[in-house]
Amino acid sequence: MIDFRSDTVTRPSKEMMDAMFSAPVGDDVFEEDPTINELEKYAANLFGMESAIYCSSGTQTNQIAINVYVQPGGEVITHQESHIYKYEGGGIAKNSGASVRLLSGNRGRLTVDGISQWINPDDVHLPITQLVSLEDTSNRGGGAIYDFEEIKKIKAFCNANGLPLHLDGARLMNAMIENKVDLKEYASQFDSISLCLSKGLGAPVGSLLIGKKDFIKKSRRVRKVFGGGMRQAGIIAAGGLYALKNNVDRLVIDHQHAKALEDQLMKCNWVIEVVPVETNIVVAILNDKSRRDLIIDELAKNDVRVMAFGQGMIRFVTHLDISSSQIDETLEVIKSIKQ
Repeated sequence: MIDFRSDTVTRPSKEMMDAMFSAPVGDDVFEEDPTINELEKYAANLFGMESAIYCSSGTQTNQIAINVYVQPGGEVITHQESHIYKYEGGGIAKNSGASVRLLSGNRGRLTVDGISQWINPDDVHLPITQLVSLEDTSNRGGGAIYDFEEIKKIKAFCNANGLPLHLDGARLMNAMIENKVDLKEYASQFDSISLCLSKGLGAPVGSLLIGKKDFIKKSRRVRKVFGGGMRQAGIIAAGGLYALKNNVDRLVIDHQHAKALEDQLMKCNWVIEVVPVETNIVVAILNDKSRRDLIIDELAKNDVRVMAFGQGMIRFVTHLDISSSQIDETLEVIKSIKQ
């Protein structure tokens, strides 16, 4: 089975498993797990930031950040298709008692002009604007990458208005491979960054929240309250450390594979459009929306698994467990499907 449903389906390589089995461990709630400490230090240095904390998931890192920044009744500005709003179980409301200002924007990306008109005035009728959150790459935008110049404009605006700027960087390394921006310069535009280790980087579990020391200290307390304190978790953190050290540069292969899928899908008479591919996500929009599930079933019969991505859309996500030969096989399966 060739599984394109998500880049979360990857399995650890032998080398990653070896690193995990041999990892020294301790009690991380006491901050005594040497492997987690090494991972957090490595990530903070990589991004040129002061500190980091290892958590179980990107949802947890995002929700911790929101909880640190936003008081109950406050408001978060984000894109209407953002992961923190659509796919985190209503966590902004449940965990932090916060309101959300949902904005539109090209392929999941906000602009400073779009944000600036939605900063609430000092009015008792309105929630207090307390956070701006971006997502790079944008999942719902088909893996779209932010223009770094626009990020800098948004950061300058946030600074001028006393607003923290958070990044849901679940697939940030996919963006960095393509935009060629220095990682430390990029990271300097954000007050905090959530980085997923279990998507394109291929670790079995875990995400990092990266920021200033005082922010991470507060985040550690929130993680504990959320039930996220882990003990001898160096066993799994070692997979994330291996991933950061070994699996970043190879992301370009996933992007090449995604482009090959895009090229073939654009030739299919049952596809009206393919969202322009920038990284490892391929979204095909079908001519006949009612045939979505039939197309998914036809692909599955030929050992290709994909995901429904809304009305009349299917999504392929390339990752390190998909080889070039499997891409060639998938292209032939796609060719075989007729209107």
